[in-house]
Amino acid sequence: MSAPERIPPRGVTTTAMSAELLAEGELTVRGRIREASNAALYCTVSHDGREAACIYKPVAGERPLWDFPDGNLARREVAAYEVSEATGWGLVPPTVLRDGPYGEGMCQLWIEVTPEAELLALVDGEEPEAGWKAIGFAEVGEGRTALLVHADDERLRRLAVLDAVINNADRKGGHLLPAAGGVLYGIDHGVTFNVENKLRTLLWGWAGEPLTGEAVDVLTGLRAALGADGALTARLAELITPAELDATRARVDALLAAGTHPEPSGDWPAIPWPPV
Repeated sequence: MSAPERIPPRGVTTTAMSAELLAEGELTVRGRIREASNAALYCTVSHDGREAACIYKPVAGERPLWDFPDGNLARREVAAYEVSEATGWGLVPPTVLRDGPYGEGMCQLWIEVTPEAELLALVDGEEPEAGWKAIGFAEVGEGRTALLVHADDERLRRLAVLDAVINNADRKGGHLLPAAGGVLYGIDHGVTFNVENKLRTLLWGWAGEPLTGEAVDVLTGLRAALGADGALTARLAELITPAELDATRARVDALLAAGTHPEPSGDWPAIPWPPV
């Protein structure tokens, strides 16, 4: 069974309203997203005259991962949303943890993509043109290579900072969703918050460059929210382990101390496969 025609949100106007609808609405499974490596169900959720399309990923449909033995992917997805909201950047679609037809799982608002938005490209030459950042060279067949680049876009740069904080081990091109109104979302945050450095991403274009003033301010506020009595600490404590929470604080501290975007460590593949 595949996903039917996508249903746009009806009567959903704010992030808070979307989260409330996802958490309290009646969840109806409409189809399955076959491309997903874990169970991902296309659903509609309706409550009090409001309706929207969403993705429901039940914990029961997750495949065990040896390097993520604690907790589950669904709670990590919700934790990534909570951190995104704490930054004020709104980079992750509204996401909640709830019961559904197949038990506990994460439920996330479905995002309609703006197809004309170009964030990644393969180009000839050894240096990117203005407005683009180099990722690395990729084989394109017949012994040829091309330079893989991403847009020099402030939205992507913010997402690169968020990924460094949550230790995202799988930032692929297909996880970037440009939406109407110039909004950019990132999705699929199940493999995050590991205590070991596992950052794998396509967004290496700013590696080693100074963080923007905005990013420093956001990270400073984030560190305060991650204090012992911080609101974010209370939310994350229900979703990830104490060691993972400590590691998150340490990553924020390290970013602020360095004042730069992280660089590949060399101890872990820097780019996910497949990259898109």
